[in-house]
Amino acid sequence: MFNYLPPLNDHNLPYPDTIHPIVVHFVIAMVLFAFLCDTIGYFTRNPRLYEVSWWNMLVATVSIFIAIIFGQYEAGLAQPYEVVRPVLHLHTLIGWSLSGIIAAITGWRYVIRSKTPEELPAPYLGLVLILVAIVGVQVYLGDELVWVYGLHTVPVVEAIKEGILQ
Repeated sequence: MFNYLPPLNDHNLPYPDTIHPIVVHFVIAMVLFAFLCDTIGYFTRNPRLYEVSWWNMLVATVSIFIAIIFGQYEAGLAQPYEVVRPVLHLHTLIGWSLSGIIAAITGWRYVIRSKTPEELPAPYLGLVLILVAIVGVQVYLGDELVWVYGLHTVPVVEAIKEGILQ
């Protein structure tokens, strides 16, 4: 059965490079841009920006689940060594939590959009600000996994294969 699977490359992946960061950067940009549009729309009373924000959050909600699927798959292929495991587990926990948080906020946003499309309550902006902070922590952890611990980088993959890292 395993003969039919594609071979792993130098990055320990069956495809040229990691897909998770590509999709997750899309989610990050959508959430941050939605918050920016909401904030500017709130202070300038421009409801057209609320519509832009709504669509950004909707696409971010769908995209985060795609990012999680690739993240889980690529984390499994990374063969994380002992030091990186706590960071990877925290990153995974926050990622799954963010999927629920973003989906819930998008649901609330849908209700707001349905009832009062011309207005946005201040508590919503406060909650999205907290979301932006959580996204910032998640970005930090993801950067740490790549730039400090080197997951899916050729030298780290080789060190794991040679048994240097465990």
